[in-house]
Amino acid sequence: MTIKEGDRIPEGTLAEYVQVETDACGLGPNPFKVGEQAKGKTVALFAVPGAFTPTCSEKHLPGYLEAADQLKAKGVDEIWCVAVNDPFVMGAWGKSLGVDGRVRMLGDGSGTWTKSLGLELDLVDKGLGVRSQRYSALLRDGVVEKLNLEQGPGLNVSDAQTLLKQL
Repeated sequence: MTIKEGDRIPEGTLAEYVQVETDACGLGPNPFKVGEQAKGKTVALFAVPGAFTPTCSEKHLPGYLEAADQLKAKGVDEIWCVAVNDPFVMGAWGKSLGVDGRVRMLGDGSGTWTKSLGLELDLVDKGLGVRSQRYSALLRDGVVEKLNLEQGPGLNVSDAQTLLKQL
């Protein structure tokens, strides 16, 4: 079953690589309880098939970085990027693109949470394993208000500007 608008996101744990230790987060991978982190927040969530891949690195993530201030001005508390990659890869990818805290880079290493959404993408025949479909979602207090699922390759409906217009 695929998640849809009006549904509550499933519980799950993602991992975030923290590069600067704080009182709240230790250095390195930290568990990220999705339900707890979404509670009481408006979240712009987008998912990509993989870190360091061309469309994801050249368009998808950079679009959210460029629109971060506009999204926050329209009431978004946090921007989350999810990929079926480990937190070390997500941290390195964010560092390489200068994310600098504007987007939370969240690894779903085994794809467990992605599968619970029904949004996995089987790329085993291409040697890439099971990944995430490309999508964006607007979450309010853990409920999917908007879901923009790409219906094939490319970046047509899950970009930051589409989500910005939906706010």
